[in-house]
Amino acid sequence: MQPDLFTQSVCAFVDKHGSDDGYYPTPIEGLGVMFSHKPTPIEAVLYEPLLCLILQGRKETFAGSQSVSFGAGESLIVSHELPVLSKVTEASSKAPYVAMILRLDLHIVRSLFDELSDTEMESESLRALDVGIADERLVDAMQRLFNLIDRPVEAKVLQPMLLREIHFRLLLARHGGMLRQLLARGSHADRIAKVIHQIKAKPGTSYAVPDLAKIAGMSASSFHEHFKAITGMTPLQYQKDLRLLEARRLLLEG
Repeated sequence: MQPDLFTQSVCAFVDKHGSDDGYYPTPIEGLGVMFSHKPTPIEAVLYEPLLCLILQGRKETFAGSQSVSFGAGESLIVSHELPVLSKVTEASSKAPYVAMILRLDLHIVRSLFDELSDTEMESESLRALDVGIADERLVDAMQRLFNLIDRPVEAKVLQPMLLREIHFRLLLARHGGMLRQLLARGSHADRIAKVIHQIKAKPGTSYAVPDLAKIAGMSASSFHEHFKAITGMTPLQYQKDLRLLEARRLLLEG
């Protein structure tokens, strides 16, 4: 199957900037391209809330007890900051792995509360790491956003509108259930996000579950249950994985 025009234009952007495997940021803040000519070994990384839209190839990602495998035409929605393991499983010199990465803005998500608070939508699951087929309107909006990288004047006007549209499309997606939970302040998803923010603010601090539950405004048992359901790992495992990532970062920086 021949790559579509969107994939071709993204590959042309990568070729223009080096064509090596890795991450390529674009002039659009928060938007980048992941590119690889070959499958990759498992790598530990910290995912921010993001959208990963695969245009070509396939990838696997693991967060605690949760795992997802997704390929071309599918998208990954990450609603909370998560230490994960990931690897590219399908890529070649003729058909490299190509994915668009967009950092999500939870301020934009919450700004859509009035439009979506009364909308009832089914969800296949409620977890911080979820995959589904990318709606063609979402793909179109992502392509229009990517097309602004060489049009700075248009980007000033159109970028805010396109970002709002993309977040809106993600909230409507069947696998955007956890993102929808973040619309309402005080929801379990919102409380867990607050705790994660506290843990990340002081990565060298070890928090006991009762202390974290107090931050969330929940009982210890309820907090432990909801934290694991959302992130796929216990609060203690989350802290351990986060510290390992931080130690690795410090070692790489010498």
